[in-house]
Amino acid sequence: MYTVRTLLSLGVLVSTRFAVRGLGHHQPKVLLREQVCLSHTSLGPFSQACRKSSTSEMANPSGSSVKYLSQDEAQAVDQELFNEYMFSVDQLMELAGLSCATAIAQAYPPDSFTNKVPTVLVICGPGNNGGDGLVCARHLKLFGYEPTIFYPKRPNKPLFDSLTTQCKKMDIPFLEEFPSEAQLVDEVYSLVVDAIFGFSFKGAVREPFNSILSTLKHVTVPIASVDIPSGWDVENGNPEGIQPDMLISLTAPKKSALLFSGRYHFLGGRFVPPSLEKKYAMNLPKYTGTDCVKQLL
Repeated sequence: MYTVRTLLSLGVLVSTRFAVRGLGHHQPKVLLREQVCLSHTSLGPFSQACRKSSTSEMANPSGSSVKYLSQDEAQAVDQELFNEYMFSVDQLMELAGLSCATAIAQAYPPDSFTNKVPTVLVICGPGNNGGDGLVCARHLKLFGYEPTIFYPKRPNKPLFDSLTTQCKKMDIPFLEEFPSEAQLVDEVYSLVVDAIFGFSFKGAVREPFNSILSTLKHVTVPIASVDIPSGWDVENGNPEGIQPDMLISLTAPKKSALLFSGRYHFLGGRFVPPSLEKKYAMNLPKYTGTDCVKQLL
């Protein structure tokens, strides 16, 4: 177990910040994919000349709009995957976590970071969303990132013990405490993965997650949220909550994704049986080749 300052003293994390002021909230220490071509020119890494506008792909090949699921629909789909189609929790968790890591690698490639070590803080919650985060961290490590995990509330279940052990065996550090200030997060990490709460979340946010989310509202590095931005209502969002730069919807987008205003929206989890997709009229977009993610925005 490590503290942030311990990791800094060990040289595990890079603390040199690529400071760019006045460019809006959540500007990354990683060049946009379209900006890499100008990273060594006089135009500068954030030149508008190297940016391309994103194109929304909210329709499948038949022209039908992708369905955004309500909370009840998302829970019903989940239960059918487990009970009717006989998927196991760890099976879907592995597919979801891999999809998240793959989407992150497409939006923020390791070689596009402005510091030498692409450091990522993965914040895991107490449920299955947190398990997705642990799997995501493991794959990010294999993809060339340096993830660090904060996992304050751990379920006493063999599955989560196994996922934690797998990360530790891959030398992924676990923080003992969350950075108390947003500036410290910005100085140490290039990206934050929000894997705290998923589509089953209801009610008020309790500690320590309330304080964590309060801090995240003030960070300037990009946040990538897994399935639902934590603290958001699954259907109505939360205008006062965190506003991630990236959203990775799993299985199908949820209604709150219509309120997402970040730059990157990916769909992950290429495991929905066609009969289940048809039953709920999901109208999922066609994935390309063997890809496990699809960019929607």
